[in-house]
Amino acid sequence: MPTRPADRPGQARTRLARAAVIDAARTLFVERGYGATTIEAISAAADVPQATVYRLFSSKRGILKAILDVSIAGDDQPMALPQRPQVQTAVAESDPKNQVAGFVAVAADVNARTAPIYGILVSAAGSDPDAAALLDDLNRQRRAGQGQLVRALDRVDALRPGLRRSEAADIVYTLMSPDVYRLLVVERGWSTKRYERWLTQTLADSLLHRAR
Repeated sequence: MPTRPADRPGQARTRLARAAVIDAARTLFVERGYGATTIEAISAAADVPQATVYRLFSSKRGILKAILDVSIAGDDQPMALPQRPQVQTAVAESDPKNQVAGFVAVAADVNARTAPIYGILVSAAGSDPDAAALLDDLNRQRRAGQGQLVRALDRVDALRPGLRRSEAADIVYTLMSPDVYRLLVVERGWSTKRYERWLTQTLADSLLHRAR
């Protein structure tokens, strides 16, 4: 991961304020729920003026999106997940099962980081149009990103005979979802390693040409 150039004093203060708001909002959303948390409460918990909060994020939805972005990526570096080295390494793998395992490792990391806030987003989406729109955007981005695995397998003719790319994409989108992670790891108490082994094998059985 490239090192971020040194921030100027104003940039450093902005980054610190953003981080404080994101941390405070994440805690409040989990404790109180999205709907019950106000910008005023986030401002107080972060010790950042409300005017600065609005300047940095525009709205509560903007704060929630920032939390999701940082949780998905694992940091605040300006690099989308599909361009991250871990994903690019998985795409470049020559062995199809190693490609699957690489994408599963990425999905497991992302799902572990996002599980608490994803649950808040899903709950809020039922009654808040902004949260519902954010959830739709997140799902579209996830489908597009996970589609890299299907394209990579298709390029080396590794998909199971008769399996259309669209059907393979649906399988990946479903099995790698935060919902399946939550059911197995959060609700049923599976370890992350057990989840990764199961998901790798299940995807391999569902997607890959057995002759290979």
